[in-house]
Amino acid sequence: MALTNSPVLTVTQLNQQVQQLLTQEIGTIWLSGEVSNFSQPASGHCYFTLKDAQAQVRCALFNQRRGRVALQPYNGLQVLVTAQVTLYSPRGEYQLIIESLQALGTGLLQQRFEQLKQQLAAEGLFATHHKQPLPRSPQRLGIITSSSGAALQDILQILKRRDPSLPVVIYPTAVQGSAAPAQLVQALLRASERQECDVLILARGGGSLEDLWSFNEAAVARAIFECPIPIVSAVGHETDVTIADLVADLRAPTPSAAAELVSRDQQTLQQQLTTVLQYLTLAADHALARQQAGLQTLQQRLYQQHPQRQLARQKTSLVLLLQRLRAACCGHLQRLQRVQARRQQGLWQQSPLRRLHQQQQQLQQHHYQLQQTVLKHYQATQQRFTTLCTRLHSASPLATLARGFSLTLDPQGQPIRSLNQITVGEIVQTRLQVGWFDSVITQITKTS
Repeated sequence: MALTNSPVLTVTQLNQQVQQLLTQEIGTIWLSGEVSNFSQPASGHCYFTLKDAQAQVRCALFNQRRGRVALQPYNGLQVLVTAQVTLYSPRGEYQLIIESLQALGTGLLQQRFEQLKQQLAAEGLFATHHKQPLPRSPQRLGIITSSSGAALQDILQILKRRDPSLPVVIYPTAVQGSAAPAQLVQALLRASERQECDVLILARGGGSLEDLWSFNEAAVARAIFECPIPIVSAVGHETDVTIADLVADLRAPTPSAAAELVSRDQQTLQQQLTTVLQYLTLAADHALARQQAGLQTLQQRLYQQHPQRQLARQKTSLVLLLQRLRAACCGHLQRLQRVQARRQQGLWQQSPLRRLHQQQQQLQQHHYQLQQTVLKHYQATQQRFTTLCTRLHSASPLATLARGFSLTLDPQGQPIRSLNQITVGEIVQTRLQVGWFDSVITQITKTS
């Protein structure tokens, strides 16, 4: 059945429509597989095939994106990628444009992290209006961390230095391993029920994504969100970001920084008291100074109205006008000098002496080139002459004689090349390299 109403497409138009469908309907995806057929031409782009047991697809990792990928792909590597599904129009082949690439194990954790992050963000757990402010002067601090970890020691050391009078309650819990999420939730519930602290620090030292995974569990995130006590999250190093950091009321880059955020600096309090005392003293001094300043103002106004003062102001104005006039004259003179310099430069550019100097330089350059040409021609001619002399010497009869041969001449002095040139009784001459001798022909024998 003929499709009379369908338009006739070119191949280019068809590929453009297919590419648009792939981009709009599928877009960016997560994909796992094994790298094969890896190549990296001089352009810097990377091309490879991503495959599993039953199928494969072509992939391209362009140079501008490759600089943001920490992992260099190679054949046999199991990876997790995010990619844009598209069509390579010139060949009509669909392919993946790689946006990110990770080793499969770490990549799956990162994928779980991103998915949970999007889910909790959609539920509003990260919203700013849910976050509680920290108390200005905490009365008791709670610490949720491992009782044997270095993070606890760092926090206590900061508190001992800054605020040794601040009471501390420790809620011990595991911070790594399969049992850690449940223990973290129980510690948060215990702190919420007791209501003995007005601020909490949730802390752990640094580690890999796997080490910090207990703080990326949904149950821990919801327990933090539902806790009525303000929580400062201090998990890992400054570059480590966990779900707990995003849900907490405040994130500190390190456990030590969290201790500084919630504690009162005794030295700062003493400085504040000193500042207040200084302020009161300054206020009294300032009141006295205002009275003195009023008196000085009146005296100054009287001084400003004095005739000598007015004459001095007019004199100063006259001096300023004279300085401006001098500056204007100097500026005008400098402009004229610059114009004259440019014109002199233009005259020098058109000067016959300059042109003559240039032509002399060109003549010297041509003379040098002519000398080099003649020298090269002479050397080439000399080389050819030497070659011809060598070839002539090798073909000379004298050279043949020098190798042990001889030359026999008939009575007329012609080289004997045939037996027909001689008869019995004739005298022939044999030529050697250093002389010759005569011989009488006594017999002529022809070979068959």
